[in-house]
Amino acid sequence: MTPPARRPTDAAGRDSDDFTAGKRTEATLARLHLLVTRKLDGLLQGDYVGLLPGPGSEAGDSREYRPGDDVRRMDWPVTARTTMPHVRRTVADRELETWLAVDLSASLDFGTGRWLKRDVVVAAAAALAHLTSRGGNRIGAVIGTGGGSATAGRDASAARPGRFTLLPARSGRREVQALIRAVAGTEIRPGRGDLGALIDRLNRPPRRRGVAVIVSDFLAPPAQWARPLRKLRVRHDVLAIEVLDPRELELPDVGVLPVVDPETGELHEVRTGDPRLRRRYAEAAAAQRAEIAAALRAGGAAHLRLRTDRDWLLDMVRFVAAQRHTRTRGTTR
Repeated sequence: MTPPARRPTDAAGRDSDDFTAGKRTEATLARLHLLVTRKLDGLLQGDYVGLLPGPGSEAGDSREYRPGDDVRRMDWPVTARTTMPHVRRTVADRELETWLAVDLSASLDFGTGRWLKRDVVVAAAAALAHLTSRGGNRIGAVIGTGGGSATAGRDASAARPGRFTLLPARSGRREVQALIRAVAGTEIRPGRGDLGALIDRLNRPPRRRGVAVIVSDFLAPPAQWARPLRKLRVRHDVLAIEVLDPRELELPDVGVLPVVDPETGELHEVRTGDPRLRRRYAEAAAAQRAEIAAALRAGGAAHLRLRTDRDWLLDMVRFVAAQRHTRTRGTTR
């Protein structure tokens, strides 16, 4: 009997195919890091203030000198302008803590543009991780996937709920790189995810005030995730990044198109040659996106939309620039 052929391995005994795929992933993440740091570096710096008042290194406002004040904190320019002695108050400089809720349910494993939706999710998470982890800032993530094998028909409703992976908030470049690799290496599982439960993972246990970022396609009904979002906004600044594909907004005329729901496994044949069907589809898709935007707005979240057929980096730059412009004018989001 001829023994089975042995698959080639590298020097460490790892499967060569897995090893090659891992090297490709590392190269892709390295290029992504270079792209982000070149084009986005500095845009988010200084975007937050100290969380607690009190002695610190960040300059605050000035007030008139009172007996007993530390003369080392004298504000000489203000004193010269007003001819009255003033001292400079300071604000404690605390590190920012950012949490990512990364949705990698089965509906994200789709794309007809330049990238898959999951690629845009990973890119957005990497950009935020690189830009918010400077100066000792900490970043953590909760990754949500499908719950397991879903079957067609009525059995699909019995699929297990989504699974979650918690990555504790840490600082440092090595930890950030490990977080991005964990997001990029997460396997998308079949079955329905639970976006509401994913967002709620950022509420429990309560975390220190900071920034919470939700990256998802938000295809789950808003009734499932709107309440956890409002609860999250009470304690944190919330950014919702919506990822979508152009085929989710309109159908092309390509004849009979077989489509599969990745979360339930249901198969349908769609006759895209019918103009009335395409019009109803576009109207329903527009209504769905408007409902999502309204729910995010009601929850107090900043809303950034990234598409698989557009330059996600350019859209992110424009969004950050608009946010900075709004804040410098002294208005709220």
